[in-house]
Amino acid sequence: MSKKQRLELTWVGKENRPKLEPRILLEDSTLSYHAAHRVTDQDQFDNILIQGDNLLALKALEAEYTGKIKCVFIDPPYNTGSAFTHYDDGIEHSLWLSLLRDRLEILSRLMDEEGSIWITVDDNEAHYLKVLCDEIFGRRNFAGNVIWEKIFSPKGTARGLSANHDHVLCYAKDFDKWKRNLLPRTEKMDSRYKNPDNDPRGPWSPDNLTARNFYGAGQYSIITPKGRLISGPPKGTFWRVSEDKFKSLDKDNRIWWGENRDNQPRLKRFLSDVMSGTVPQTIWLQTEVGNTQEAKKEANAFVLDGQEIFDTPKPERLIKRVLEIATNTGDLVLDSFAGSGTTGAVAQKMGRRWIMVELGEHAKTHIVPRLQKVADGEDQGGITKAVEWKGGGGFRFYTLAPSLLEKDRWDNWVINKAYNPEMLAEALCKLEGFTYAPNPEVYWQQGFSNETDFLYVTTSTLTHAQLEQLSEEVGPDRTLLVLCPAFKGTAPFDNLTVRKIPKHVLSRCEWGHDDYSLRVENLPQAPVPANTQPSQLTLF
Repeated sequence: MSKKQRLELTWVGKENRPKLEPRILLEDSTLSYHAAHRVTDQDQFDNILIQGDNLLALKALEAEYTGKIKCVFIDPPYNTGSAFTHYDDGIEHSLWLSLLRDRLEILSRLMDEEGSIWITVDDNEAHYLKVLCDEIFGRRNFAGNVIWEKIFSPKGTARGLSANHDHVLCYAKDFDKWKRNLLPRTEKMDSRYKNPDNDPRGPWSPDNLTARNFYGAGQYSIITPKGRLISGPPKGTFWRVSEDKFKSLDKDNRIWWGENRDNQPRLKRFLSDVMSGTVPQTIWLQTEVGNTQEAKKEANAFVLDGQEIFDTPKPERLIKRVLEIATNTGDLVLDSFAGSGTTGAVAQKMGRRWIMVELGEHAKTHIVPRLQKVADGEDQGGITKAVEWKGGGGFRFYTLAPSLLEKDRWDNWVINKAYNPEMLAEALCKLEGFTYAPNPEVYWQQGFSNETDFLYVTTSTLTHAQLEQLSEEVGPDRTLLVLCPAFKGTAPFDNLTVRKIPKHVLSRCEWGHDDYSLRVENLPQAPVPANTQPSQLTLF
């Protein structure tokens, strides 16, 4: 056995990984929306809503957004065995882990080095997901497990204990670089500060002056203002400060002896000296961040008569809490399980940029109308009043392009007929790792990988003479990758690399695979060997 051991969650089919095609995104300008008015300089018009399979969509975002997402919030299907309207949530345990693993790995690459990811889940899979996330994000980057009180009363139908909470797992991309924000102080917190002695420095709160042995600074006698001798701190404790420091604090009227000036001394902590906020904790009560009933009212306020409603949305106040901790104004937020669009609505109201991905027609019928009302300032629910949202901004609506390759009637792979020359060039740039940037003045500069390396795509068969001319135009100080259906001659040009399409890319991806969604009919049915558990924790 290797001396370097590590824990790893293993399951049937873990070694199976999809070969994803990096699709291009096609904007549908009829569904993109910009508010007619601009409210502030922080209005965001470059938000993105993508309709399509979220695994393919994440792959499509990878080239442009790797390392740029400040906060990921996802609310994936919980795999509870219940049948949901928009997802089949009863996926067999090991398949559920594979599907989440594939998405989390791309999300990890998209995250900013100072970013974080927040994942909601219930007890059914939370502890398996925790181990999986340790493997993907690194155990040292685990920031906390939030317990969200999602309901306010027990379920009378519960067979065991009535679960009134969900988990929100939080991981930093790099815990050493992650800087979480403090939460705003509440009136309840500040109400603890009084000013019984009319101190000109304002309200204060009495704090303990003693500590356990290894935190203390000394054991000395103290005389109260009325002359009573206190021989030392209580048994087993030390004074928190040295004797000289104590005398200095008392002289500065920072020691409270009680109204009779003869009690055990306490340290005065002034409200003006405390932090501007409070450290986030891991218990989030529904009175602070909302519950499922509140979330349903918010989401279903945008549902028209006859449309399906959402059973498991998240309240805006819950998302607001996440974004308060994890982001600042202008940061980029990603939700690849957008559901009813709550993350985008909250992000826009808080002045963050956002990207959302959602499958199915409700991306158009539910999310688009909701985000239009947010942009127009017509959404008066959720956190609108709390953040004083007046409207503004907008979003662009995209769909995934079809697969680049399709089979013809003879079962041969060919370029999809839906692709025009511009789409083809953009798709091949993405596939080859080039930035798509057509130069209107130089026809063969359709994309680049650096200042001297370019890509050119054509649907024409190139002759030797054409390649020779192309080589002369490129020149000795630049290089060019040429992709074409066919070419004649051996093309022995030092500055050209010529490849045939689609042959050049056939082995790269799973072509024609349009749906990796969390639905049973789309899942590979991996055989489970006899006497094998679907998942287990193994020591390697």
